[in-house]
Amino acid sequence: MNPLITKNQQLTTTPYTGRLAPSPTGLLHLGHARTFWIAYERARQQNGVLYLRNEDLDARRSRADFADAMREDLRWLGITWDAELQQSTRIPLYREALKQLLATGYAYPCTCSRRDLALSALAPHEDDDEPVYNNRCRPPLSEASILNSDLSLNYRFRIPTNDRVSFTDLNAGPQFFVPGTDFGDFLIWRKDGLPSYQLACVVDDAATNVTEVVRGRDLLKSTARQILLQRALGLPTPQYFHCDLMRDDAGVRLAKRHDALSLRALRESGLTPEQVRAKF
Repeated sequence: MNPLITKNQQLTTTPYTGRLAPSPTGLLHLGHARTFWIAYERARQQNGVLYLRNEDLDARRSRADFADAMREDLRWLGITWDAELQQSTRIPLYREALKQLLATGYAYPCTCSRRDLALSALAPHEDDDEPVYNNRCRPPLSEASILNSDLSLNYRFRIPTNDRVSFTDLNAGPQFFVPGTDFGDFLIWRKDGLPSYQLACVVDDAATNVTEVVRGRDLLKSTARQILLQRALGLPTPQYFHCDLMRDDAGVRLAKRHDALSLRALRESGLTPEQVRAKF
C-alpha cells in the first residue's frame, strides 16, 4: 500500500468518509456554514465518518482564537465530527509526498513570484486563482533525475501537456479542464518548509481515506489539479460535491471580510441555529 496512506493512523474503514476543512484565519461566515452543513448532512445520511481538518498552514494569518471559534460555532450550529486533524503537525507526511514527486520527475525547483508563493498556502478562489505559469524555471524532463530534494527551495508540479482532466461532480455535473490552458505548473512547496494547499489537501484526503469531498464551486479547478497530484502519487481519487456559492446583496461571494454574516455575529444577534440554517 502507498506509504502516504499507511503512515497515518486511520479510523475504522467505513463506506463513507467526509471532512470539514476550515482555515483559522477569520470567523466562519454563512457561506462556510452552508457548505459544512451539507458535508455534515451527507456524512450523516450515509452513517459515515466525518473529520474536522484544521487547515492552519498559513502561520502569518492562522490564530488559535479563530480555531476555537470555528469549533464553537460549528457545534452551536449542530455539526459534530468524529476526529480532528491539525495540518501544522503533519509536515513530515507532506515532505514524503514531495520527495516522491521529485523522485518521479513530477516536481522541480522554482525561484519565481513571491506573491504567487504566498497565495499557494491558501485554498484558491475565483478572484485569486494562481495564474498560468510561464515555465521559466521548468527543466527538461531528462534533467529531473539529477534534481536534489532540498526542502528549503520552492517547488512546482510538472503538469502533463495536451491532456484533459475530466470528472463528474455530484452537484455541478460533468467537468473538464485542460492543463496548460486552464492552469499551468502549480506550486506545491514553499521554501519556508510548508506545502501548498493543493499538496496538503491531496495527502490528507488520502491519509484519512476520504471518499467524498464537499466544498465550494470556486474550487472546481483545484479539483483538476488535485486529481493530477493523486495520479502522480498513486493515491485514490474521491468523489466531489461542489456546492453553489453564497453571495451578498450585491452579488459578491461571501468572504471572511463579511463580518455581519459571520456565524459569531449571527449568534450574538440572537438568531437560533434553526434560524441560521433556514438562510441556507
